[in-house]
Amino acid sequence: MTVGVGSLATYALLSEPSLRRERVRARDVATGLGSAAALYGIFQAGDHIARRIMPAGARDIQAIYQLRTGAPRPAIAAALALVIGPGEEIFWHGFVQRSFERRFGAVRAWLLTSSIYGAIHLVSENLTLTGAAATAGLFWGGIFARERRIASLIISHVCWDIWIFLIAPTE
Repeated sequence: MTVGVGSLATYALLSEPSLRRERVRARDVATGLGSAAALYGIFQAGDHIARRIMPAGARDIQAIYQLRTGAPRPAIAAALALVIGPGEEIFWHGFVQRSFERRFGAVRAWLLTSSIYGAIHLVSENLTLTGAAATAGLFWGGIFARERRIASLIISHVCWDIWIFLIAPTE
């Protein structure tokens, strides 16, 4: 995953010069931390709902968290913070959503990007993960559509990833 996401982010950075010019502002930090906390709350509620209404919800959630045993936690945290979180935001919102906006407008681009991002998770055969990805994609894509900033999304994504996956899982 690290190599794949890193490659997509590199392609996006080479293709979209504005991504290389953005710098972190104080407001990005506040937006990033606040949105990570809000998304964690959404996922706490979603965890309870998935376990109740989806036949495989509990098993799917457990399968996601089982991935934490595949490498030492510091290595997982480094991959999430340095490549996966930033790379997904750079590629999906900084490049894909921005490209779609030029053709379809902001709302359609947001919905289309979020749909594709969620749909690519279908290959995992984990419907709970697919729903979670679509939810996170809609959430971060909406922030991008409103704020027009990648820095705040990277902060949000990294904080949320580490918090929900390593520090305080919803399980």
